[in-house]
Formats: sequence, structure tokens, C-alpha cells
Amino acid sequence: MKTTDYPLSEVPWDSRKGLLSTSVVLLGFTFFTATMWAGGSLGIAFELQDLLWIILVGNILLGSYASALAYIACKSGLNSVLMGRFCFGEVGSKLSDMLLGFTQIGWYAWGTATIAIVLVKTTGLPAWSETPLMVFFGIAFCLTAMVGYRGLDWLSRFAVPAMLLFILISLFTGLSDVGGLSGLIGQSPTEEMTFAAAVTVIIGTFVSGGTQATNWSRFAHSPRVAVIATMLAFFVGNGLMVITGALGALIYQQADIVDIMLAQGFVVLAVLMLFLNIWTTQDNTIYNFAVAGCNLVRTRRRRLVTLIGAAIGTFLAVFGMYNMLIPFLVLLGTFIPPFGGVIMADFWIFHRGKYPAMANVRLPNFNWLGLTAYFLGSVAAYLSPVLPPLVGIGVAVLSYALLIACFRSTVIEVAEVNKAD
Repeated sequence: MKTTDYPLSEVPWDSRKGLLSTSVVLLGFTFFTATMWAGGSLGIAFELQDLLWIILVGNILLGSYASALAYIACKSGLNSVLMGRFCFGEVGSKLSDMLLGFTQIGWYAWGTATIAIVLVKTTGLPAWSETPLMVFFGIAFCLTAMVGYRGLDWLSRFAVPAMLLFILISLFTGLSDVGGLSGLIGQSPTEEMTFAAAVTVIIGTFVSGGTQATNWSRFAHSPRVAVIATMLAFFVGNGLMVITGALGALIYQQADIVDIMLAQGFVVLAVLMLFLNIWTTQDNTIYNFAVAGCNLVRTRRRRLVTLIGAAIGTFLAVFGMYNMLIPFLVLLGTFIPPFGGVIMADFWIFHRGKYPAMANVRLPNFNWLGLTAYFLGSVAAYLSPVLPPLVGIGVAVLSYALLIACFRSTVIEVAEVNKAD
């Protein structure tokens, strides 16, 4: 049955997916090169025992956050940007659309440029071929996203098992090269980092992705499936990426799996890993942009928005603007988690665990309570010296809860008037 992917409405129950489908799509999203680089920064700063504890704590916190949103997404059938209409208002939700959409375009530009640059370096192609390769991959990577959930599912069912196999081969080889577990334990850290800073690195690297993973968890056929699939992706999958980068940095002084495999002599596997790793993240990334873009301009033409987003990302990659965007995108990682906090508070506290059907409700242009809570959460995250993402989420939830307690009767009255019109 053909699906429209429901960019502006709830996913009906007859279009929901099982655990395997939901899991592989989410795992394909979390198998991300930048996460391994983050792991590399941890691997050279901690001894093995401390490193494992940090990875465990960081990914439990990240997985719990993403799973809480996944539960809401599955119960409601809505993604984050549609939930944003309830907690920010019809016009106010455009703030989250632009924030989430721009973040994804920046990462798409980064991924498009990365595969071209690495491929030229790995295969010895002439330097001038970088630009044509960026244009080619910038358009090619969006094709599965244009198909929609089915395209992401098809690619991930092939790519995720293959990448898992490649990673296990590389990890086994690395342990052999370093002299086994005893040799790995004997490695000494060369840099310094606090426990809190390390956990922040793990959470911050992919918390924006966790906020937008509702684009796929809303397709799960039960909340239990949504939570299990999300924990598999953001606890197990993301944790594996961090461990791979950390061990690679310890053993080979390389965090990226492609560079590690090249150092091990697996040239063919390294090139395959490069394609699969970038592709499964790129198509999810541009899909996220399309969902946010459809909500921003209120259009159901998701394929057209996907293609426009890919063109913008490719333009940024070709002209080198991704070098300037990445620091800004990392900063945006501080401001995205409070959005998830407001969603959770709005769903559980104001709507008491059940959104009204979007077709049957008229929402105000601005929900000032949600916008105020988001602002307070963002300021707290920006100023916090410890675990900014968690601080931002916590302050956003608490602020919204307090605002609802103070002004709930007024908000309910407005909502009922809008429904009656």
C-alpha cells in the first residue's frame, strides 16, 4: 500500500510497523561518523574501566530521553514538529521547524562533503573530482528519503547488519593488534576530561537526533515497540559507535571506523563502510528536514521539500559553508533538548497523556506558556557548566509544569473556545 508518510497528520494504526522495521531504521540513523569522533575524544582521556562507565551512563540518559519522546510519538502518531503545534501554537511552532530543519541541513552538507573528501583521499582520485562527487552524492543520498519510510527501511535492512559485521571484524582485529584485553587495559590516557564533560559529549552529540527520532518511532505499532526500538538505537547502537571510536583512538590514534579499517588493511570494507555509514544517516537527516519543512510551510509535498533540502545542503557542501556551520550546529544542540522537555510536559501535564485529533482542534497562534518554558530551558542549558542538555530539558519541564499550574484555567478556556468555533 502506498503511503504518504503523513507529514501533517497522525500516522493511522493500519500503517504502523513492527519491531524489526522500526529498529533497523533507527539504528541506521544512529550509526553516525561524528559519534565515533566523540568517542575518540573520550578514549584518549580515560582508563578503560572509567570509559565504560561513562559510555553506560551517557547512553542510558540519551536513550531514556529519546524513548520518552518515542512513547509519546507512538501514542499520538505525531512527530516532534507536529507536537510543537500543541506546545508552541500554530505560528509559534515555526520556531522549532526552522531550528530543527536548519540543523539537519547543516549535517547533510557536512555528510555530503565528508564522503567526497574521504573517497578522494582513500582511492587516490584527483582533487578536482571532489566537487562533482559532492553534487552526485548530494542528490543520490536523498533518493531513499524521497521514497519515504519504505526507502529508509529497505536500505537499513541491508546496511545495518553489514555495518555491524564490519565493526565487529574491526574490533576483533583491534583487540588482537593491541595484545588482547590485558593490552587494552594497559593503555594510558593522554588527555584530561571530567566525568560530567564526557557524559555531556555523549549526550550532546546525538540529542538533537533523539528529539527528531519521533519521525520514525511514531510508525511503531505499539508504544512498547517504539521504546524498545529507540533504546536499541540510542543506547546500544549509539553506545557501539562511541566504543568503536574510543577503542580506535586508543589503539590506532584514529576515531573514525573508516580510518581504523584502512589502518588494519581492510580497504574494500572501509569503502563499503563509508558508503553505508554516511548514506543511512544522510537519508534520515534529509527526511527530518522534509518533515520540518512540510510543517513550516504547511504542505504535503514531502518529496519536493526533500529535493529542495538536498539541493541546499549540496550547495553548502560545494561552497565550503559546512566548515562555518558545524560550530553553530553544535551550539544548536544546546537549544534543541529543551524543545523535547516542553513536548513531554505538554503531553503528560496539560493534555494528560492524550492529544486531541489534529483535524478536530483549532490551536492558538502562540502558546506563550510553552514558548516561555522553552526560552527558560534554553537559557539554563546555555549557562550551565554541567550537562547542558539535561539541565535544559529539566528546566523546560519544570517551568512548563509551574506555568500550567498557574495559568491552566485560562489556557483551557481558550482551547475550548477554539474547538467550538
